[in-house]
Amino acid sequence: MSKYESKDIVVLEGLEAVRLRPGMYIGTTGIKGLHHILWEIVDNAMDEVANGFGDSIEITLNKDGSVVVEDNGRGIPVDIHPTQKKSGVEVVFTQLHAGGKFNTDTYSYSGGLHGVGASVTNALSRWLKVFVHKNGKKYGIEFSSFEDDKGKMKCGIPSGPLKELGTSTKTGTRVEFLPDDRVFEGLKLEYETISKRLRELAFLNKGVKLKLIDKKTGQEEEFCYEGGIKDFALYLNEGKGKLYHNPVYLTAEDKKIKMELAFQHTDNYTDNIISYVNNIPTTEGGTHEVGFKGGFTKFMNDYARKNNLLKEKEANLIGDDFREGLTAVLSIKMNNIQFEGQTKTKLGNPEAKVVVEKLVIQELTKFFTGTANNKLAEIILNKAKGAAKVREAARKAKEITRVKNSLDNYNLVGKLSNCTGRKPEQSELFIVEGDSAGGSAKQGRDRRFQAILPLKGKPLNAEKKRLDQVLANEEIRTIISSLETNIGADFNIKNLRYHKVIILSDADQDGAHIRAILCTFFFRYMKELITNGNVYIGLPPLYKVYKANKTLYVYSDEELPKAIKEVGRGYQIQRYKGLGEMNPEQLWETTMDPEKRTLVNVTLEDAVEAEKLVVTLMGDDINARKEYINKHANFNRVDEFMKKISK
Repeated sequence: MSKYESKDIVVLEGLEAVRLRPGMYIGTTGIKGLHHILWEIVDNAMDEVANGFGDSIEITLNKDGSVVVEDNGRGIPVDIHPTQKKSGVEVVFTQLHAGGKFNTDTYSYSGGLHGVGASVTNALSRWLKVFVHKNGKKYGIEFSSFEDDKGKMKCGIPSGPLKELGTSTKTGTRVEFLPDDRVFEGLKLEYETISKRLRELAFLNKGVKLKLIDKKTGQEEEFCYEGGIKDFALYLNEGKGKLYHNPVYLTAEDKKIKMELAFQHTDNYTDNIISYVNNIPTTEGGTHEVGFKGGFTKFMNDYARKNNLLKEKEANLIGDDFREGLTAVLSIKMNNIQFEGQTKTKLGNPEAKVVVEKLVIQELTKFFTGTANNKLAEIILNKAKGAAKVREAARKAKEITRVKNSLDNYNLVGKLSNCTGRKPEQSELFIVEGDSAGGSAKQGRDRRFQAILPLKGKPLNAEKKRLDQVLANEEIRTIISSLETNIGADFNIKNLRYHKVIILSDADQDGAHIRAILCTFFFRYMKELITNGNVYIGLPPLYKVYKANKTLYVYSDEELPKAIKEVGRGYQIQRYKGLGEMNPEQLWETTMDPEKRTLVNVTLEDAVEAEKLVVTLMGDDINARKEYINKHANFNRVDEFMKKISK
């Protein structure tokens, strides 16, 4: 055995740990990680303006790939730190776990939790510059990452101490940095991704101006919403039929939590609650959402009783009834945030439930006191009563489904070809378009862990139907029965029979539509499948390029010219119009073999964007759908593709 002694213990100095294991700090060195190092700087600026020390932030994307973030806050401290013996600016950008977020006297509320943000961005940049306007003066400092004479990487090293550069009449901080291409190989910051996040932050911080400039393309946008999250609710409800014109806006705070809430009911059949803590999206909800739901349900039932809108013999309505068609934005600010869940997007603080529930009841009582808003209360209650009737119809439909399932698995006989293994974490369900492809998949699969569920036709578009109508659709019922999780309020992910649910459809318009319909169904009625990362899309090949002794499968138009060149003269091309054109061996080799296949994981990183896309693409507003397609579709793709092939 080799010896293990003290000399074998590696001590990483400064920011070396970040450089050696970037995934520990930013999750990934992919495109999400690249944007993460920008968000760290933006979040610092947002903490300044969110706490009332400024009102504008400007982000500039330069042609060389560098980025500038400038705010008009107080400016990072420039005086000498009492223990570190260097300027506050240098401490913030070179020391992990250093920052003003640990002191509640400095920031009442903060999106930064661990004090690693600015230093991590510095460590993963080729160079970084900071300019601070403070106390009537301008200060500056530069950092860089490089290899020393011995080939050792030095990360975020200052070229010297903070310097005084002259006088200034403004306050704030300007950070310029170039993400290191040695870490983020070939990746560039994306305008659209940044734009979406800035819009969201502008909604959450009423009156704050957020400007985005792209020097490469000339694009420029400014976001500022005087209505704050009230405008956010209206934005989310674009394209939906609204039951009342203006969203209800409530705000209140106690010693621990500040709450903002905006909500508006639509004629849709599912709810959409978007929540945040200190500007951080909580896509998995948490205790603050539980508090909101509890307070909203309790108040509405009490109001209905008090105003004789529910008869004495009628039972109380449940939360799902009051939330049918509801769009709500809940934003709270608090200290000492505790997150739960694998993705750290679920609030766990138990006090949040109690406080938010109390504040919701308190503010709704104020809002609905008197006669001014009685009509609005009646609209909400009538919608809830209608939802209760549908709920009862859905309950009966579920009961029928359960009875059918108990009678020799009525729904699944001749449809689901189950796997022999019984461990959900090792099992996969392929939801396959068409009987022909389903037949090939059944023959080509590994029956030990792969189950096949063919779909005869297109399932129902859940975006346009009530729950009882969704349950009446045979294709949807077979999916529910196969997964064993139930649906809607009764959904229980612990009962999930397969931890990989793989949508497998043709690589054409109809196949894309089926994928969209199934993803919409999961998003509306089994959302936890998506947030838990259980839904995948299988990618079948578009072409087979072959000749006597060589065969290549091609999965995109962009890959085709390269494949043709590799196969060489005398090649032939087969365009797969559908999965059914492949025999079982080909389907296994190209699409189902875990060693060779490509799966796309369906995730919910941006709940706001997901909601907007589902409503736009799957809803009733034809004009909104046309506008989206005209904006985003690449109508020149075919011409470009033909040019590539001819070359």
